[in-house]
Amino acid sequence: MKLNIHIIILYICQAHNQVDQVYDIYKKLEERNVLLSFKGMITSELLTTILQIMESKMDHIDENPKVKKKVFNILVECLQNLYHHIDQDDTIHVAAQEKSALLMIAKIGDSYQITTGNYMRASDVPILKEKLDLVNGMDKDELKAYYKLVLAEGNMSAKGTAGLGMIDIARKSGEKLEYGFIDINEKTSFFSLTVKIAE
Repeated sequence: MKLNIHIIILYICQAHNQVDQVYDIYKKLEERNVLLSFKGMITSELLTTILQIMESKMDHIDENPKVKKKVFNILVECLQNLYHHIDQDDTIHVAAQEKSALLMIAKIGDSYQITTGNYMRASDVPILKEKLDLVNGMDKDELKAYYKLVLAEGNMSAKGTAGLGMIDIARKSGEKLEYGFIDINEKTSFFSLTVKIAE
């Protein structure tokens, strides 16, 4: 009987700690005004579901149609970047957790913030950083001209030019792209991208 009481007490403590952890996560999401968060495999079906959820949420808060369209367009680009990146990684052997990605969408004041995170080849980090810095160094007119150039000549990633996706995200958001890299091991890095969308 004494052993059973100890087991019950241990179970209650574990359950209590778990509830505390869940509540902490909930509070952090609330404090950051996160409308939607997802961690897992990005599939074509999921893309549609996420867009439907965001449409419902923005309808619920009666968002301005112009802002809604802007958020949608950028969200589509961010999701496609994640989806295509993971699809490309089918050519190499990666652990299951490295095939998943992170997506968070928050509303801070009158602005939206879309954050994505995914694993990538460590060897590709310098090239991607160069592309992002190139895009961040351009103003609105330069981005427009560069977009047309890349569109006309195709994705010349081997030559160090940025793909259409990142250029389009920067153009539509009108803000600098915030990014970071964390080295996981010699072959793998974790890449995070944050896009701010103002009215």
